[in-house]
Amino acid sequence: MRYGFVIDQRRCIGCHACTVACKEENRVPLGAFRTWVKYIERGTFPHTRRYFSVLRCNHCDSAPCVTICPTVALYRRADGIVDFDGGRCIGCKSCMQACPYDALYIDPDTGTAAKCNYCAHRVEVGLEPACVIVCPEQAIIAGALDDPTSRIATIVAREAVQVRKAEQGTRPKVFYLGADAAALTPELQAPAQHYLWAERPREEVDLVAMVAAAQERGDPGSGALSRPVYDAPHMVRPWGWKVAAYLWTKSIAAGSLLVAAAALPRGASLFGIGAPALSLFFLALTTALLIVDLKRPDRFAFILVKANPRSWLVWGAWILMAFGGVGAVWLAAGSTGRWDVVGWALVPAVVLALATAGYSAFLFGQAEGRDFWQSPLVLPHLIVAAMVAGAAALSLTAAAWPARAARDNPGTLWPLLFLALVAHGLLLALEVFNRHAVHDAALAARLIWRGAYGARFWGGVVLAGTLLPIAMLHAAAAWNSTLLGTLGASLALAGLWLWEDLWVKAGQSVPLS
Repeated sequence: MRYGFVIDQRRCIGCHACTVACKEENRVPLGAFRTWVKYIERGTFPHTRRYFSVLRCNHCDSAPCVTICPTVALYRRADGIVDFDGGRCIGCKSCMQACPYDALYIDPDTGTAAKCNYCAHRVEVGLEPACVIVCPEQAIIAGALDDPTSRIATIVAREAVQVRKAEQGTRPKVFYLGADAAALTPELQAPAQHYLWAERPREEVDLVAMVAAAQERGDPGSGALSRPVYDAPHMVRPWGWKVAAYLWTKSIAAGSLLVAAAALPRGASLFGIGAPALSLFFLALTTALLIVDLKRPDRFAFILVKANPRSWLVWGAWILMAFGGVGAVWLAAGSTGRWDVVGWALVPAVVLALATAGYSAFLFGQAEGRDFWQSPLVLPHLIVAAMVAGAAALSLTAAAWPARAARDNPGTLWPLLFLALVAHGLLLALEVFNRHAVHDAALAARLIWRGAYGARFWGGVVLAGTLLPIAMLHAAAAWNSTLLGTLGASLALAGLWLWEDLWVKAGQSVPLS
């Protein structure tokens, strides 16, 4: 049996009774919504019309939020209801990135994720969800989709129903009857900075202005005559600077051992001590950033003891632990002169360093709601970024290494850093300027190269973070200038940090609902 909803928009009068009943039944706090009514208008005065759309969790049969949740706090029941267990949630916000329907929120009272759960506590005792009971027009129909005698199954079988974002492959079970296509499709709505009866939060207004500016020339959505005039507030960019910083520190941690294995002479103190020490330091920073970013950092151990093996957050935790263990062995062996042990550790260290650098591509790939992050270029770009970060960080370390021997010369790393920066620049161009098949991904890329992020991209990432370091490293190798090499490595690290920050922000800057 699979429960679902039919929303008959031909009957809906936009009264918000469903919203109020849901908040009362489930004690939803102020500012949060499990179901809400969105208003859009089409046409030009005086020939205008307003449409309502009731939005909520779609209880998908292939729910990406369930897959990405690292602690099984979100799960699909046998009756098809996607429910949640707040007692297992660590507040990582990954489910909010995975949901293409913007249906989840962080409860401000508990710091855990919540959403519509089909009033499962009512269904279990034979009652219908509160929103169904309260609707004065009977516009919300609930029931078992697999029961051919049920009203909902009859409607879905006989009527021309619609679903939101069918192309995402989530198999949603909220069906719309008589809904205007623009009401269910965000890209067919012109960005609006103001609403009826509501003042939008400052961060929402800024984001809307940013998206509107990027859409002003030739974007299909900008020419639509539909405009949202009322909507519920949503969290803007659930993942912030700490996630971007985690990508950066993780690149340094993984890249330090990758580059050491590839370019540093065996037996050098930088190879035996400096590289693994640098890697472990930034690995510790990576772990700290991941924990601090949780809304419930006190539950961080749940990712290990209540693990969901389908989530790449869990696989990432396992990989980071294994990588840290191998790095510790490398450091201990190098510190005591046991180069034979270091040699045994090289192969697993390289394999785990590649895994550490690249697993985030699969994690961001599970964030189905963010089309810009679904690019097949993310994996190779993360590995190249690790090479850039590792070579740059090690060359800076070598320049400051006390009483360094000739074989610890930072100049030995400049050719590798030069090549990694060239590859990084090529992947930047492909990732940003490549033709994107999906509207949201194309809009996010446009925000980077010609929108609000353009100045930071061209000035910080491309010029100061890529082209200038390439020129400096070429000159440093020609003139044997440690100063130029150090400046080039520093700029490469700064440019990489700026790119990670822009990439994380741009992916979350396109509205989901």
